[in-house]
Amino acid sequence: MAIFGVLLALTQAPAAVAVQTTGNAGTNRPAPPRPAAPVAAPQKATTPASNVNQQGGVHDEQPPHITVTVPPPVPLTWELHEKIAWAANLVLVILGYAGILLAISLLKKIDRQTGYAETAAEAAAASAQAALLNAQAVMHSERPWILISVEPSRSVENSFTVMATNRGRTPARILATAEVTRIAIDEKHLSSTPEYRNEKPVALVTPVVLLSGESTAIKLFRREDVRGLCDSEERFKLIETWEEKIFLYGKVIYGDLIAPAESQAHETNWCCWYIHGRQNSGLVVAGPPEYNTHT
Repeated sequence: MAIFGVLLALTQAPAAVAVQTTGNAGTNRPAPPRPAAPVAAPQKATTPASNVNQQGGVHDEQPPHITVTVPPPVPLTWELHEKIAWAANLVLVILGYAGILLAISLLKKIDRQTGYAETAAEAAAASAQAALLNAQAVMHSERPWILISVEPSRSVENSFTVMATNRGRTPARILATAEVTRIAIDEKHLSSTPEYRNEKPVALVTPVVLLSGESTAIKLFRREDVRGLCDSEERFKLIETWEEKIFLYGKVIYGDLIAPAESQAHETNWCCWYIHGRQNSGLVVAGPPEYNTHT
């Protein structure tokens, strides 16, 4: 609207100028011209104050009076093509202003739509993350879990078997096992992490598949095995008096049958303490937390 007002003022400028010129001409109009005096023939240059006549006398001569007549102002006319050009420019200005308003409105709508799209994308990402966590939780709840327990032998006295049981909902395939027997004063004197003679667990020739609730033996330990671990009689006496203890620890590596073949295998670490009595013995799950972990 401001641009429209400026253009309208410019179109009225010629008429205002014409009116002002006419007014000034009427105010400063000179008096009617007087009849011009006859102009004498040119003579020789004389002093500006006086001339000498034929009789030798001197008389004063007035300078000629020059009057300039200002012609009347010519009224400005607005031709047809000028009117058409002015109307066309006015239409273009209006259309340009309307186009600017439409462009601003369109940019605002695009900005709002972009904000809506970003909000929808964030909501979709949050939903996808929640769905992924839910799927992982379902997979963890349905996957196999190998737990370790100790069972006394029913046929051999003071003999114990370390059992691996599948407590999950899907079958498990035992791929490899590792086990170590170590003598230490107590569990605090064990290494901070389990140490094995071999860097890699021993792979089973035939993998063992455990259905949900099934078990398999992974370690057998008897009272007669204690003397084989002691390198001297003094060491055996220390075991009998509990000044030193026997720890059995190991791990079981197993896979999930329903998971893809390239999925990462799971691992269960276990540790047991053998209690040597004078007549009877025992084997219980013990050891530091680092020795009893599950993945």
